[in-house]
Amino acid sequence: MRRKHQMDHDEDALAIKLQAFQPLGEDEKARLEDLQRHRMQFAAGSEVVYQGQTNRGAYILRKGWACSYKRLRDGSRQIIDIHLPGDFLGVRSLLLRTSDQSFITLTDVEVSKVTVEAMWDVFRAAPKLAVSLLWAASRDEAMVVEHLVSVGRRGALERTAHFLLELGARLHLIGCGTGDNYPCPISQAVLADALGMTTIHLNRVLRQLREIKLVVFREGTVTFPDVHRAAEFTGFDLRYLDHGTRP
Repeated sequence: MRRKHQMDHDEDALAIKLQAFQPLGEDEKARLEDLQRHRMQFAAGSEVVYQGQTNRGAYILRKGWACSYKRLRDGSRQIIDIHLPGDFLGVRSLLLRTSDQSFITLTDVEVSKVTVEAMWDVFRAAPKLAVSLLWAASRDEAMVVEHLVSVGRRGALERTAHFLLELGARLHLIGCGTGDNYPCPISQAVLADALGMTTIHLNRVLRQLREIKLVVFREGTVTFPDVHRAAEFTGFDLRYLDHGTRP
């Protein structure tokens, strides 16, 4: 029987994720909690960080889903990634003078605002925690590289299934879903944009994946009838996510 996992309402997704890299002591956990003390809520469809923004600041996504994207001159956009609880939104904005991308919420979310000063305090006073945060940023970069490989070299079926496997692994890491069955509140239009397809093309791809019993995306839930077969079909290798000992 498939077990469903759900992160406790008050659990810190970022702390859970970072401990896949290395255990955090009580001092690091307290500092991480303090880093997230300035909390706020945004409704679905809110732009949290916008491309070209010059005031430096970033957010930690505590609850809900968001996405990052680049807006092109003709008004079109390319979604760069889907963001889950425990992810940073706009971390490069802490160092770059201008934000190079926008972040918009896909569901109602809770975030914590992080300032440059607060991050410097972490790096000065808690180097072990700072290294863990650098690991998280490096892992995010590894995912973007994998997405680039998918868009450039994987066929539509492999690309779609690979991306959904990745989402499942990321959610499983923070205690949401089982990896082969998880809630997915994003629309087909958003998924198509993230995969570099039209919505019509994605609809055909999802139908094909369902017909060959590889993956089913229906009514806000993704299910892999045989996750190992799906991983073999797509060449999905969990190592780029660097989840340590987490299954």
